[in-house]
Amino acid sequence: MGRLHTYPPVSRWTALRNRYLGRPRLTNRLSYRQSLRGGELTLAHRFRGGLGVTAQRIWLSDLPEGFRGFRILQLSDIHHSLFVPLDYVAAVVELSNKLKPDLVALTGDFVSYSRSSIEPVAEILGGLRARSGVVAVLGNHDFRVGAEALEAALRRQRIQVLRNRHRLLQRRGANLYVAGVDDYGYGADLEQAIRGIPQDAPTILLAHNPRLVTAAACRGISLVLSGHTHGGQVNFPLLGTVYGRSPEQMRFKKGWDRLGATQIYVSRGIGTIVVPVRWRCPAEVPLLELEPHQRDEASSAPYIVQRGYAAPWSMSTLGIAAD
Repeated sequence: MGRLHTYPPVSRWTALRNRYLGRPRLTNRLSYRQSLRGGELTLAHRFRGGLGVTAQRIWLSDLPEGFRGFRILQLSDIHHSLFVPLDYVAAVVELSNKLKPDLVALTGDFVSYSRSSIEPVAEILGGLRARSGVVAVLGNHDFRVGAEALEAALRRQRIQVLRNRHRLLQRRGANLYVAGVDDYGYGADLEQAIRGIPQDAPTILLAHNPRLVTAAACRGISLVLSGHTHGGQVNFPLLGTVYGRSPEQMRFKKGWDRLGATQIYVSRGIGTIVVPVRWRCPAEVPLLELEPHQRDEASSAPYIVQRGYAAPWSMSTLGIAAD
């Protein structure tokens, strides 16, 4: 899978030592280069446990030609709290804007424990910029802390919260539907969310919990964007994550997968929960580029493309080589 190289985290003790000795604080760094009018922009940020941008092409059946190359940037599981401070969130927003997405999709769990975290994180996320705007759904922690308060805070920042409803995107005379549901176990109503969408119309579903992929596949959803799992957050050698380590155990827990004709991308997310640690499972900013499904069996395109699978793509447009 294509991603940016991540740098090892700086020891917390080293950071504290440098702070109290009056030296510039060392930082964890994520560096990327972006070509812009013959020049290069270089951005470096610190992030506990590392941070990577994953570039992924997604081939969708019946995607209108007008949406070829449409780029969706997904942010999930920010979990703003004492352990995920606002400067971390601001760094992710700055990085996201540098990537110039067409749409930003926020897939829930903006806060962890306190209602006092709602307004500050919403204000920072209000700085996100995308040609087709910013859409969001809520996660289980958002419902526990205060779903209505968080929804109102996001709306004040011009972020459209899709609570069991959908939005129509139009581009170059073509249509694409983006639907969103409340979290699994907190009132998710997929039928209501997609009501009014024409049959067989390409549809992207934002659902915090990937368990909804089964219902989405039964209703012909093209692509599901989820989070919730943190990719396991801590990945021990030999033992794996809290979910296990085999491919079967990790299905729908991180990255790209499919169920029937429905594809899903599960982000590892930004923040942490339970323990403020990520190990061998860095935070992630997925950047998904949509392409029409190639049906021609005689095509010279790879078999994986013809069948509508996803594949990493080179970030040469950003001056970055994929792994």
